[in-house]
Amino acid sequence: MRLPAALRHRQFTLIWVGLIISMIGSQMQQWALFWHISQLSIAPIAVSIVGAVRFGAVLSFSMIGGLVADRYDRRVVLYITQSAALAVALVLGLLTMLGIIRLWHIYLLTAIQAAAMAFDIPARQSLVPNLVPPEDLPNAFTLQSIAFNTGAIAGPAVSGLVIAYWGQEFAYLINSLSFLAVILALAAMGKVPQQQAAARKGLRAALEDMRSGVRFIGSQPLILSSMILDFFATFFASANTLLPYFAQYVLHVGEVAYGWLASASSVGAVAVGLVMSQFGHIRRQGQLLLGSVLVFGFATILFGVSRIYAMVFAALVLSGAADSVSTIIRNTIRNLQTPDSLRGRMTGINQIFFMGGPQLGEIEAGAVAQGLGVPFAIITGGVGTILVVALIAARWPILLRYSGDEAPGAASAR
Repeated sequence: MRLPAALRHRQFTLIWVGLIISMIGSQMQQWALFWHISQLSIAPIAVSIVGAVRFGAVLSFSMIGGLVADRYDRRVVLYITQSAALAVALVLGLLTMLGIIRLWHIYLLTAIQAAAMAFDIPARQSLVPNLVPPEDLPNAFTLQSIAFNTGAIAGPAVSGLVIAYWGQEFAYLINSLSFLAVILALAAMGKVPQQQAAARKGLRAALEDMRSGVRFIGSQPLILSSMILDFFATFFASANTLLPYFAQYVLHVGEVAYGWLASASSVGAVAVGLVMSQFGHIRRQGQLLLGSVLVFGFATILFGVSRIYAMVFAALVLSGAADSVSTIIRNTIRNLQTPDSLRGRMTGINQIFFMGGPQLGEIEAGAVAQGLGVPFAIITGGVGTILVVALIAARWPILLRYSGDEAPGAASAR
């Protein structure tokens, strides 16, 4: 196995290693949080409220976060957002340790962290093309996917063990320490060149700059169609938040087995990421994108109909593998088709789609599960995903024809 091309660039390697460590902590906290809520309330809708809270923060701050990533030093933005996330995890741990935590504490702290991430994600995603040359960008996003999903394998599995043997609060406290890995990586990277948009003063100028980001996406059918596909596929197939209830009331397993199920999709994602990291240019990207989302939908249906632990695990592994392919292709398309001075705003707007879909989907899944049962909510989500792929392919055939060799679309940046 040869060294992936993106890892030949020191600054990218530093942030990538930091992200792996941080993602383990973040994923441990996320799944511990879902389990924590299921212990505080037996109603599936209680978990879904987390999605509503996160979406509210994303909707409120994503476009501002994108503009900040274009106007200001992305490293400085990441210093601030990572520090804020560290503080939230620390407070969650302390409240839990003191035995005074309530659902409203979780929802409030989740909103604060989601607001920080609304600034963090545009800065972090926009920073990657500044760290590697264009020909290594698909490889860089493949490695980012591996970093995220390595964390998503280890984090949930460790969370089950930590909760079972140490206590809920330690999942949060350990996560607070993991953010130091990214902060230290940012310090070691040094200055990163970027094409900053002019930081014009005043609300009117800020609104006009945000509108220019919206106009750019509206003029780029490849970017727009990939965002819409992302939104609706994740809206219908956001069944992971139901996993604590599926584990306890359908499969009848405890914390440790739940932790392994929570990591299953990322096992598939990392396996695919390792394979894709060995490839240079990826051809027929549009067909690969749509096909991977189809597989994601079928795997979600298999998850919902399964009653054997091993089958559920296998279905989640398959869904994670398909989602990894989709994520890598989407990120490559969007960043190659967007000028550097607009990448923050593009990512900020895209954040509404790729985070809004899952968060609203969690509300939909929780409501359906509340009325018709958890398995029904999961199965219908998979069916909805498959229908979305057919509609997107029919509405935007340019996405189906996209190979990856095409030149970036002409766009004016301000």
